Amino acid sequence: MIVTIGLGAAFIGTLYFIQDILISRVTLSGSGNQPNMVLFDIQNNQRDSVAALTRNYNLPVMQQVPIVTMRVEEINHQTAAQVKSDSGSGFRTEAYEWEFRVTYRDTLTSSEKITAGKLYGPVTSPDDVIYISMEDRYAKRIHVNLGDHIIFNVQGTLIPTVVGSFRQVDWQRVQTNFRVVFPTGVLEEAPQFHVLVTRVPSPEVSAKFQQAVVKKYPNVSIIDLNLILTVLDEVLDKIGFVIRFMAGFSIITGLIVLIASVLISKFQRIQESILLRTLGASRKQILFITALEYFFLGSLAAATGILLSMAASWALAKYSFKAPFTPHCLPVAGLFAAISLLTVIIGLSNSRSILNKPPLEVLRKEV
Repeated sequence: MIVTIGLGAAFIGTLYFIQDILISRVTLSGSGNQPNMVLFDIQNNQRDSVAALTRNYNLPVMQQVPIVTMRVEEINHQTAAQVKSDSGSGFRTEAYEWEFRVTYRDTLTSSEKITAGKLYGPVTSPDDVIYISMEDRYAKRIHVNLGDHIIFNVQGTLIPTVVGSFRQVDWQRVQTNFRVVFPTGVLEEAPQFHVLVTRVPSPEVSAKFQQAVVKKYPNVSIIDLNLILTVLDEVLDKIGFVIRFMAGFSIITGLIVLIASVLISKFQRIQESILLRTLGASRKQILFITALEYFFLGSLAAATGILLSMAASWALAKYSFKAPFTPHCLPVAGLFAAISLLTVIIGLSNSRSILNKPPLEVLRKEV
């Protein structure tokens, strides 16, 4: 019985944890406080005044970043033509065809974390090595490693760099994220534009703010994401409901399996209870012994099943969903208590029919 209950607990726990992972994957990060307006093509001489205008409308400047456009000229002294002719080079021509939009800074944002190497500080001398940071999945796709030399072409100017770190980037967040990040002290004088990210509280404020920006800065383009995010949130809510419904249906199925396994054990406990009654045990003593037995069976099976479900869910989250697995203590404790209590209740209900009848009558009926 303990194996059956444990497998039922593992099934229920895995479904619950996977539901939690899937729900988190289809929910926009920071929903409710996420940015919903992007201003781009802001020139260098407009950066401060556009930010000031944004603050004048009591809107937060959630991000303001410079963007420089460039292409890869060489990787480890190999050009695109050499890579195409040499199939054994290991690099992909995709790296040369992509037009990178990069930024420069010496700190990480809230959507990034270093997975290898380190983020180097500002470049203070022309002789300093320029260490860049690349998004880890893209670097893996184009077969670039730490320490590789990459020459970028910025409007005809060649900039030699070395890959100094890899970053993991959360692309689900509504903010500016980059495959390549330069340190400060390199690209400040390069042709560039700026992007400002903010959040408007209502369509009325959005309309007034956009009118003011267009009137004063006609070259600045504005993307109002509010409608897009509203529709997307509605779609994701429906997807979340489907996931919850299917997980709930499956969990109910698991509970039925668990209850059936406990009910089957009734026939294994009849002889024990009759023997105890024959030896003179009282009804209260038998109920206590039975409750204690089912509690230990249920708790041991539940603990084993939950541990197995956590291990399985962690593996699925890491290798399949590529998502963090952070189980909450309260639901885990509630699941353990519920399965243990359910096992005791069903076990005691099985024993009541035996205790309310004489042993001989029970034996005759079961035989």
